[in-house]
Amino acid sequence: MVKSKAVGVDLGIKDFLITSNGEKVDSPKYLRSSEKRLKVLQRRASKKKKGSNNRKKANLSVAKKHEKIRNRREDFLHKISTRLIRENKTICLEDLNVAGMIKNHKLAKSIADASWSKFVNMLTYKAEWYGVNLLFIGRFDPSSKMCSKCGSINEDLTLKDRKWKCKECNIIHDRDINAAMNIKNFAFNKQNTNSGSGRPGDLLEMLVRKPKSMKEESV
Repeated sequence: MVKSKAVGVDLGIKDFLITSNGEKVDSPKYLRSSEKRLKVLQRRASKKKKGSNNRKKANLSVAKKHEKIRNRREDFLHKISTRLIRENKTICLEDLNVAGMIKNHKLAKSIADASWSKFVNMLTYKAEWYGVNLLFIGRFDPSSKMCSKCGSINEDLTLKDRKWKCKECNIIHDRDINAAMNIKNFAFNKQNTNSGSGRPGDLLEMLVRKPKSMKEESV
C-alpha cells in the first residue's frame, strides 16, 4: 500500500466527512431540513378519523415523505462513497461505535440522519469491487488534540476550538482536518506504542480490509 495514494477520513455531523487532503463535505441533513413538513403531514394524519380512507391517504403522504428523504440520503451516500473509492487506493477510517454514540439523545437524530454505518457499508463493498484497501483503526480519543506533524498533545483544546496552534512546532491546525490526518498516520503506523513519546496510547485495533481476488469473487 502506498501512503501517497491514501486518504484519512474523519466522519462528523456538521461536516459529513473531512479528509486528510483538506476537503470538507457538508452534511445535507435531509431529515432535519424536512422536519417541519413532516410535522405538518403527521398532524394532518392524526386529525383524520381512525380507519377512514382520508386517514389512510394522510398516512401514505407521511410514508412517501420519509421515502423521499431516504432516497435523497442514499443517493448522496452513493455519490460520495463512489468518488472516494475512485480517487484513492487506500481509505483510512476510525472504527466508530455508532450503536453506542446513538444512545446520546442529544446526538441520536443527527447521527441517524448522517447514516455513517450505511456509508461505511457502501465503502466496504465498493472497495471489493474496485480493488481499494480499507484500513480501520481503533477508536482513540485525542485524534483532534494531537499534532499530526510532531505528535504533541494539546490538553487545553476545548470543543469550541476549531483551530489551534501547536506549541511545539508552531503549525496552525484545522481541528477536523488534523483529526483526519491523524487517522491516516495511525493506520500506516502499526507499531505505534505508548513508549513515552508523548503520543496517545496503543493502537487498539487495526483491521485491513483488502479487496477480494477474482477467484474469491466467483465462489
